[in-house]
Parts: sequence; C-alpha cells; structure tokens
Amino acid sequence: MRRTALSPARLSARDVFHVGSAGLRGRPLRVVLSALGIALGIATMIAVVGISSSSKAQLMRELDRLGTNMLVVTPGDALFTGQDARLPKEAPGMIGRIPGVEQVGATGDVKQSVRRSEKIPEGDTGGIAVKATTEELLKTLRGSVRSGGWLNKATGRYPSVVLGSVAADRLGITAPGQQVFIGGRYFTVTGILDPLPLAPEIERSALVGWDAAERLLGFDGHPTSVYERSTDAAVAAVRDLVPRTANPQNPQVVKVTDPSAALQAKAATDGAFTNLLLGLGGVALLVGGVGVANTMIISVLERRYEIGLRRSLGATRGQIRIQFVTESLMLSGLGGLAGIALGSLATFVYATTGGLPWVVPPWAVSGGFGATLVIGTVAGLYPAVRAARLSPTLALHAA
Repeated sequence: MRRTALSPARLSARDVFHVGSAGLRGRPLRVVLSALGIALGIATMIAVVGISSSSKAQLMRELDRLGTNMLVVTPGDALFTGQDARLPKEAPGMIGRIPGVEQVGATGDVKQSVRRSEKIPEGDTGGIAVKATTEELLKTLRGSVRSGGWLNKATGRYPSVVLGSVAADRLGITAPGQQVFIGGRYFTVTGILDPLPLAPEIERSALVGWDAAERLLGFDGHPTSVYERSTDAAVAAVRDLVPRTANPQNPQVVKVTDPSAALQAKAATDGAFTNLLLGLGGVALLVGGVGVANTMIISVLERRYEIGLRRSLGATRGQIRIQFVTESLMLSGLGGLAGIALGSLATFVYATTGGLPWVVPPWAVSGGFGATLVIGTVAGLYPAVRAARLSPTLALHAA
C-alpha cells in the first residue's frame, strides 16, 4: 500500500481574519490601550497637516482674491548719493502710461497728526499716520469699505477722512459721521475700511483727499507710495520700467516692492513649521508601535498553551506567524482609523472656529494609515517569529 504525504490545510482569508481577531476579542481593554498610542500619533499627524493645509488654503484664497500682480513704488535710500529721493508729482500719471498697467493709486505723507479731539496732546497719535490719497487707491488695492463710503471728487475736496481698520479702532471711531481732529480742524469720518493684508500701512492711516490735503493740511503734492496693478504677464516688464518712468532723472533712488511676496513667504514658513510638527507626530507614532510590539510579546507569552495546541493539531509555523502578524496589523489598523477620525475632527473644530476652509489632504489620510500598517507589520514580526518557534510539546508541558 502506497503512502501519500500529508499536506497542511491552507488558511483562507476568512480563517486568517478569524484567528487574528481572536486575541483582540479576548482582551478588549489591552487592545484599547495599545491602539491608543497609535491613534494619538496618527491623530497628531493628521491634525498638524490638516490645520496647516486649512490655514494655507485660506492664505492662498486670500492671495487669489488680492492678486500677485501689484507693485508698490516708494522713494529709495538717497543718504549717500545726495540726490532728491522724493517721487515727482507726476509719478502716478507716468506709471499709469506704462504698457500693461491697469490701475494706479497713490498716497502721500502729510505732516499732521490725527486725534480724537483737540484736547488730546498732539504727540499722542497712537501710531496713526495722515495720508493724502487718490480716488483710485481703493480699487487698486482691491479693498472694501466696512461702513460708509470711499472718497470721491466731492468729499476729496473737503474736510472728510476715511480711516483704516486699525486707525478706527485706536481712535474709538465705530461709525461714519463722527469727527477727528487733524491739522487744527475737525474732519468728518465718511468711511471705515476693512483690513488690507497687502497694504498694512493703510490700515493704520487716516486718508484724506489729495486736493483737501494740499489746501487744508499743507501737503506738498509729492507721492510717497504709488500702488500699481498690471496684468499678470506684464508684472516683470513693468517692474523693470517703473524706476526709469517714475523718476527719469534719478531712477536709482526708486524702490519697487511686491507686497504679495510677504504672504507667499508666510506660506513657505508655515510649511517648514508643519514639517517640524510632523516629525513630532512621527515620534509619537513610533512610541505607539513600540507599545504594540510589547503587547504582542506579552500575548505570545500568555498564549503558549494555545500556540502549542494549534501546533500539535497541525498548524504550521508559517500559519502561526500569519496569525500574530495579522493580529498586530489589526491592532495597529484600529488605532490608525481612530487616529484619522480624531485628527480630522480636530481639524474641523479648528477650521470652523477660525472661519477657515476645512482641508484634510487625501495623501495625509492614506499616508497615515499606510504608516500604521507598516508599524503594525514591523511590530508583529518578532512576536510572530517567537511564537512560531515554540515547541508544541514544551508549550503544552509549560501550560
């Protein structure tokens, strides 16, 4: 009679899931505590990426609204040249004739202080500057009026003033119609502006019409800042032409800046800070992986009788390894899912309370969950190999 070699039965995917989850079902409290470490690490990573992405999305949305095609022209430093660094009175008009320029607005510094009343000391200005302004400034800055109205041909000739958002707060002005004291006379507030991220100096200014500033406040008519907005394609060419156009006699003392560069740099800085926090989240994830490995080793020691019994009934070493690696993967996977949920919830709460768009990048979710599976596999390898090496006879005898 011919004997045939016996071959061990193969475990189906359902069998692998069943034996792998058996250890988790039998020790629910230990599973929760072990998965908590993984969950905290993943939640930290998801929240860091989500909060940073939400803030960056808001910043990019603001940049898209404000545009990156605005340049600011100001007098440069003429300390060592002996030349007049003032911009010519005709500078705004000349800049407006450059091909590609669509809008031009200008402001000029007025050597007067603004106070709530004449009874307040003249030196107590609260850091608020008085500026003459052209009618096109608000449109060029893409700003908006919080309350009241902007200067026009009529109000720009009389004692009327528009306050930046910060200036209004510092002066205690809450609505148009109130008055402030400038240059020995009262000016009526006709409008209060919304914040201007691309022109924070305007937020801290009291803006009067160009004509009124010359007639009533002794303004010399020379602009100190010219804001121009051109087509996106013409920005580089306009930047090169502006110094020679704004001040043909002394182009070297004309300074041209891009205010949107500060917001773009802020976005890059936020990204670097996010990488630092991601590193801290990764450390937390590794600590969670160590906890999983420790749990699996204890599980192997406690379940030697089960391992020996399964081995004596025909389970191969490979099947034992699969059982414990699967158990480790399931433990880490549960922690990963909980961490993704917690991190997404934290991002949602932060975005909602801050008025930001809720953004959780898909790559962060998939990458975070993938990291948990890798951690689970690595953490379960040694306990699985140790379990597979147990002798059935010694395991049953020790039990």
